[in-house]
Amino acid sequence: MTAVIRTVADLRAAVAGWRRAGDSIGLVPTMGALHEGHLALAARSRTDNKRSIATLFVNPTQFGPKEDLAAYPRDEAADLAKLQTANVDALYAPSVAEMYPAGFSTTITVAGLTDHLCGPHRPGHFAGVATIVNKLLLQATPDSAYFGEKDFQQLQVIRRMATDLDMPVEIVGVPTVREADSLALSSRNRYLSAEERARAAVLPRMLSDIAERLSKEPGAVVNEIAWGFRQLEDAGFDRIDYVEVCDEATLQPVGRVATPSRIFAAAWLGRTRLIDNWEIGRQ
Repeated sequence: MTAVIRTVADLRAAVAGWRRAGDSIGLVPTMGALHEGHLALAARSRTDNKRSIATLFVNPTQFGPKEDLAAYPRDEAADLAKLQTANVDALYAPSVAEMYPAGFSTTITVAGLTDHLCGPHRPGHFAGVATIVNKLLLQATPDSAYFGEKDFQQLQVIRRMATDLDMPVEIVGVPTVREADSLALSSRNRYLSAEERARAAVLPRMLSDIAERLSKEPGAVVNEIAWGFRQLEDAGFDRIDYVEVCDEATLQPVGRVATPSRIFAAAWLGRTRLIDNWEIGRQ
């Protein structure tokens, strides 16, 4: 049975009991609307640790003023049922007041890694992510925390934060879980109409094609990015925020693939913003 915990005090009490028993602890931060991608994180946590905690908190500070905070899908009962099936020990589902009490005035900013990709398109987003993840890590004090590679920029930001702040936690990236047509699983996919969902499959196909070609011709970055834009435009994407090839460690754009790199893209279908990335050289 998955215990539901609402407060920092109760979470720390549960963790303290597990620590006294010598148990290792894994943390899976989520905003709910759970799908197989989240459950893959939970499965990895269960493999690595004696105890696993999933969090459910729709974090208001990572949403911009015109983004989908109010409409973001919420179904705690369904999420809890999935976590019970996955044998997660606890669901930590605090209120906004618990996480951001009166007078809260601290923000964590990770520079450099947020200069490109989603950073310019979502001002303040990564500061909100870094701040809430920092709080969750301090509240749960896990041995390991698990994040999906679909949000690769987020993963790298969290890794940098944990390293820079000397946090005693391993940040573990888990490969993206995909549909049969390679579309990355995302809670926001449910916003897509049937017609938009069919077009969405062009995004991962474009990324995988570019990654394959750049693994053979690493100097063709500029031409491949232009080709990627055309593919998305021809598929009827309403807006393209970016198609970029970046170094994996620094997330800085590269003109030639000479280090471990990925091809990243973000584009809109209707009101749904899709992001994805593909490792260059992946077979």
